[in-house]
Amino acid sequence: MKIAFVGKGGSGKTTLSSLFIRHLAAAGAPVVAIDADINQHLGAALGLEESEAAALPAMGDRLTLIKNYLRGSNPRITSAETMIKTTPPGEGSRLLRVCEPNPVYDACARPVELDGGAVRLMVTGPFTDADLGVACYHSKTGAVELCLNHLVDGPDEYVVVDMTAGSDSFASGMFTRFDMTFLVAEPTRKGVSVYRQYKEYARDFGVELKVVGNKVHGEEDLDFLRAEAGDDLLVTVGHSDWVRAMEKGRPPRFELLEEANHRALHRMREAVDATYEHRDWERYTRQMVHFHLKNAQAWGNERTGADLAAQVDPSFVLDESVAAPA
Repeated sequence: MKIAFVGKGGSGKTTLSSLFIRHLAAAGAPVVAIDADINQHLGAALGLEESEAAALPAMGDRLTLIKNYLRGSNPRITSAETMIKTTPPGEGSRLLRVCEPNPVYDACARPVELDGGAVRLMVTGPFTDADLGVACYHSKTGAVELCLNHLVDGPDEYVVVDMTAGSDSFASGMFTRFDMTFLVAEPTRKGVSVYRQYKEYARDFGVELKVVGNKVHGEEDLDFLRAEAGDDLLVTVGHSDWVRAMEKGRPPRFELLEEANHRALHRMREAVDATYEHRDWERYTRQMVHFHLKNAQAWGNERTGADLAAQVDPSFVLDESVAAPA
C-alpha cells in the first residue's frame, strides 16, 4: 500500500508520517519510508542523529543506476538517457517490490531500527548550494516518481512518502501514485487552505484523500475542522509529550505514546487497508501513461531527442500478476 503525507509547511506532516511509520513497524509490517520533502527531516524524526541523516545516499544522485536497473530488457527504452521521471514500465522492465533485495535498495536505502522492527529509509537528497538558481527540486523527486511507477506492492506492505509541502507535488504526476493521501491540517484558515486546493486539484484523478487534524486542543478546534473538511476528516491528534520528547532527540519507547494517538494511528492504518479492495490497476496505469505523454510533449522529447510516446507499451498493465522477478 502506498501512502503520501502532505500539508502546508509546519503542519506536522513529517511528525505524523514518522509516527505512522513507527506504528507500522511496531506491528511487524514491512515498510519502505521515503523522504521526498525539500526539507529533509524524516530521518531525524525516525531517530537518526544529524550526521547519520546527512550521510543517507540521495536517490537523485543515483538516478542513472535506478534507470538502468528499471529499464531491464524493455525494448521500447533504448537507453537510460531516454528515460524521464514519468517513463512507465512495459514488457521487460524490472519492477520493485517492498520486501525484496535489489540494486536500487542497495544503493539508495538504509535500514533504520525502530521499536519492534526496522524500516528501509530512502531520501531524495537535500537542495544544495550548487542547486541554487539553476535547479528545480522536482528534478530530485523524479527518482521517487520513477520508482513508484515501477513498484508493485501488495496488502500489508507499505511505502510511506513524506511529500514536499503545500501543493508542489502537483508539478508532477506523483500525486496519483498513492492508495491513500493523508493531508495534515492545523485548525486554522491557512491550515485548511491547502486541503481545499489539494482536493480541487485531485478531484478528477480519483485520489483517496483523508484529513488528519493536528495540533487540535479542544472542541472548538475540532468543530472548525469538521466544518471545513466534513467527511474527509478522519482523525485528530492533539498535544503529545511523547512527540515533544522525540523532537528533543529522546523519544521514549513507542508503546508509551498516548493511547488516543495510538488509536488515531490504528484508524489511519484501517483506512489505508480498506482501499486495497478498490484498487484499479488499469486506471493507475492509464494515469501513469497520461502524465508521461504530457511530460514528453512539454519538455521530454526535446530534452532527450527521442519520441518518448514510443516508450508506452499499450498492452502492459502494472499489477500484482506481473510481480514475478524479472
